[in-house]
This record gives sequence, C-alpha cells and structure tokens, in this order.
Amino acid sequence: MRNDTEKFTKKRIRFLGWGFFLIFMIIGGKAFYYQVVISQWLSEKALRQYEREFVYSGKRGAILDASGRHLAVSIDAESVGVHPKQIKNAAMTAKILSDALNISQKELIARFSSEKRPFIWVKRKVTPKEVSLVKAFNLPGVVFKSEHKRYYPNKFLASQVLGFVDIDNRGLAGIELTYDEVLKGYQDSIKVRRDALGHSFESEGTIVPDYNGNTLVLTIDAMIQYSAEKALEFAVTEFGAKSGMVLVSSPRTGDILAMAHYPAYNLNSHSDYDKNLWRARSVTDPFEPGSTMKIFSAAAAIDSGLCKPQTEFYCENGAYRVGSNTVHDTHAYGTLTLQEIVKYSSNIGAIKIGQFIGEETLYNTLRRFGFGEKTGLALSGESSGTLAHFRKWRKIDAGTIAFGQGVSVSAVQMIAATGALANGGALMKPQLIKAIVDPDGKIVQEFKPVRIRQACSPNTAATIRQMMKEVITTGGTGTNAAMEGYTVCGKTGTAQKIVNGAYARGKYVSSFIGFLPADRAEAVIMVIIDEPAKRHYGGTVAAPAFKKIALEMMGYLNIPPEHMNNRFTVSLGSEVEG
Repeated sequence: MRNDTEKFTKKRIRFLGWGFFLIFMIIGGKAFYYQVVISQWLSEKALRQYEREFVYSGKRGAILDASGRHLAVSIDAESVGVHPKQIKNAAMTAKILSDALNISQKELIARFSSEKRPFIWVKRKVTPKEVSLVKAFNLPGVVFKSEHKRYYPNKFLASQVLGFVDIDNRGLAGIELTYDEVLKGYQDSIKVRRDALGHSFESEGTIVPDYNGNTLVLTIDAMIQYSAEKALEFAVTEFGAKSGMVLVSSPRTGDILAMAHYPAYNLNSHSDYDKNLWRARSVTDPFEPGSTMKIFSAAAAIDSGLCKPQTEFYCENGAYRVGSNTVHDTHAYGTLTLQEIVKYSSNIGAIKIGQFIGEETLYNTLRRFGFGEKTGLALSGESSGTLAHFRKWRKIDAGTIAFGQGVSVSAVQMIAATGALANGGALMKPQLIKAIVDPDGKIVQEFKPVRIRQACSPNTAATIRQMMKEVITTGGTGTNAAMEGYTVCGKTGTAQKIVNGAYARGKYVSSFIGFLPADRAEAVIMVIIDEPAKRHYGGTVAAPAFKKIALEMMGYLNIPPEHMNNRFTVSLGSEVEG
C-alpha cells in the first residue's frame, strides 16, 4: 500500500514537473518571440501609441489694397478639443459644451464614448465669448489650442476678388486660391510623447519663431472699389436687375482699380451664401457685348485704311434683311457716316461696316484687341470668350459680330480692349497684383506693367476716341454719362441674352464702357447690368452708374476738371435709346 502511494506521488511530481517545464518553455518561447523576433515592431507600435506629431503653421500673409489698407488678415483664435479618457462626467461635460458652443449634446456624448483616439476636436476657431464660457467651468479633459483664423475686416468689399479659405487656412476661391502658395504660412512640427491620460512628458524639436506667409499687395484701391460697389448696388436695385458688374482700370498700366459684383457675400460667413455668388463673374462668365463692340468694328474699318470717319453707309431706313434674318434699328436711319453709326449705335450700319471691310479684316482686328483669348489675369477660371475663326463664319456673321452678336467676351477682356483705345492703341495686360512682400517687409516680387501688343495705330485710336466723344453729346446714346468739366469717351451696349441656345425675349444685358478725361485718360470704367426689369437700354440703365463712379473717382484722385472752354456742352434732358 505504501509503495503504491509512493509511486502515485512520484508520478504526480513528474507530471507537475513536465507541466511546469512546458509552461516555462511556452513562456520562454513567447518571451523570445516578443523580445527578439518582433521586438522592433512592438517598439514602433508602442511609440506610435504615446508619440504624437503636432504640426504648427505660421500665420497666413495679409492681403492689402494698393494703398496698404488691410483687405484680409489672420488673427489669433482658439479651438476646443477633448481627451475622452480624462473626462470625469461625460453627460455634464457634453451639456456645458453644447450650451456654450451650440453643438448637439447627444452628438457629443456619442463621440466621447465611441472615439478610440486619445484626442478629438469639439469646435475649431471659436469666438472669444465661446472660449470664456467654456473656460469658466474648468472641465477635466477639455483643452484649448491656439490657431490662426482668416478675417476680412470689410466683410463684403471685393468678396469675389479676395475669395476665402477653409478651416485649415487653405485658399478655396479668388485671390486666396490663386496665390495660396504665396500667402500660406510655412509649417513646422514637433514630436510630443504623452502618457495614457494624455499628459505631455517629453518633446523633440523646436518651433521656428518666424514662419509667416508673404503679404500680397493688390492693384485694387479700396476707396474706388467701395464707390463702384455702391453705385452698382443702386443701379441693380433701381432697375430691378438680376445682378451686375463694374470694372475700373488704369489704361496706361492695365492695373485693375476696382472689380465689383452685385450681389456680393460676407467673406466672414461665406458658407451662408449661394455658391453661385462666390465666383468672379467679370472673369469667368462670357456674354455677348452688344453695341459696345461697334467701337472695335469702327477701329477695324479705320485701321484697315478702307474707311474714314465720314465714309457713308446706307442704313436701310431701319430694317435690313440678311439671308433669312431681318435686323432692325431703334430708329429708321437712312444714310449715316461711320462716326454717326457709332454715335447713334446703328446695328444696320455696323453690319454694313463688317460686310464692307470683310471677314478677315474684322477677325484679325478683334484678335489684336484680345478677344478670343485669355488675358492672364490672376484669378482662376478665366474664360477666353468665343470668337470663331473667320473661315468658319456664316454669311451673316461678319455683320452680326460687328454689332456684338455671335461673339462672347468677358468683362475683363472688354475693359482691356477699351483701355487700348485710351492708350494710343497699346493693349496692356490686366493686372490684379502689385507686389509680393515678405514678413520682414521686403519686396519679393514687383509686377510691372506689361504691354501685350499694338492693337491699332495711335492715329486710329485717336480717331475712335473722337467718335466716342460724340456718343456723349446731344443726340448720342450716352448722354447720361456726360460730366460737367470733363470730356468723356463712351459707348452704350444693349444685348439680348441667350437662354438655352436661343435669344430670350425681354432679357437683356445693359452696359456702358468709357474713359476720362478723353485725351489723357486716367480711368476706364465698365458697367454691366444683367436682366434689368424696368428699362433695358445701356444709356439709361448703365450710363448713370458710370457717371457716379467717375465723378467720385476724379475727386478722390484729385484730377482737376479740364479747361472749361474745351469741354463739351450737352443736353442732359434728352434721353436717347442705345
């Protein structure tokens, strides 16, 4: 009996010994596997769990107007985040954050419990009032991070030109998008090690103290821009129009002094507005110019040597059949000179000019003035307009293009081309950027005026200017643009709109383009009113806005009136359609 007990005891000891041996071997094998075989992988995984890389971005560069006024700046802001594991009372924390930051309480509670990450954002770039409301409760797990927020001090001013940025200060529209790489601050990063509760205990690297973005100086003048926007808003509202645009440029340099759109939108809350308002339509949206194109048709006729201002054309007493189409004038004109065709804005006269000089001459002249090609303005989405090669024109096209149908242009193309007439025939590249300046105030790049080419001879330009003066005098279509003390060159335009490929009855684009003083022009101004409801002729709808902007601009630029004996005397009481 005793021997059996001893044998059983020895078996148990051997069994237990082998068991412990196997356990030891398993533990040793596992230890070898983790310490030797996958030790590097485990070390990297552990490091990733408590090491975080924080990226710091410098302030985005400011955008200034031509006189140094701030149009866009970056200000300090704070963002609210949480470390979920440090939160002691999720319900209470969610309630306080919900009330202070206007966020759903249920959504916050769900995020606190479901997020696996050690840190989550609650709301970024909050207002100072929201920060103070949250900080007052000293909530465990709630943290604040300093960031930079884009701010536009003038809100609506030049909104389509400036554009805006996203939550991470990346440009999304306008100048902010086009010059994103220039404006954005440089980035730096540091590695921070945190424990399981999110407390920092070690960091690697240092933050570069000065890594802000460059400043952009525009050619836009905020005072002229404001004047243009107010005059445009009044015109659109007064005539019940859908929208409108105004461009103001310097003919000698090509600098854009104002680019106004109405309706505009508040840059500080752009997401509250229709996305269709965001784009700079004067650059992106082509339109049929209508009668404003007649000054370039006249330039083609003069520059070709085939016509003089007194060359006569029979205007068919107001109705002219071309193929299966009949073109009408607002008045029944008989014989008109080239100068009178421009002054009275005769469509039939323009057709006769186009037919007389020929398709190739008209096409080549329009191309020299920049139609059918992009200007290269510093805004994305620019349209080249449409000007088909003359070999593809139909029989009627030379005539209709001569008075602004069958061709489309952008507003910036039109003002550049008109600027050439004011500048002795020299076509200048439109400019929106004056200079790029680094954070220390040193000029990185300066943008000088760029002459593209000679669009017409100086003599032709002078002749067309004389014709455009007549448009503003008694009997012309632009008398509402006349200004006491200043001689104005101008041209009215009234174009029927195309909707779904056909001309829409009762829908027009009304425009006026001109410059002053006539023979030493300081500014070219274009006013475009889209779908005015009450009246639709350019001389009635757009010319008064031109006059208002021009008067304020002459005073602002301190340009004295011309010699009173040399000014044109006009009858402002008579209204002429055009």
